[in-house]
Amino acid sequence: MGGKNGGNFSAAGTEIDEVKKRNENSGMSYNEAKEFLAKTTGGHGTSIYSDTNVEDVRRKNEQNQER
Repeated sequence: MGGKNGGNFSAAGTEIDEVKKRNENSGMSYNEAKEFLAKTTGGHGTSIYSDTNVEDVRRKNEQNQER
């Protein structure tokens, strides 16, 4: 949608390109922050963010029990 001064504005008058520019420099998104915290601090209900290979852990546990 075209608008004032040839810029890209929403129906409410927000300058879309300016918002995009600010978002690029704003740091982590909410979901990125949740994932970072889950991976670095652990906690309940964070298994969806885990990069642990469950089968690898099971295999190692079985090997340790056999010894």
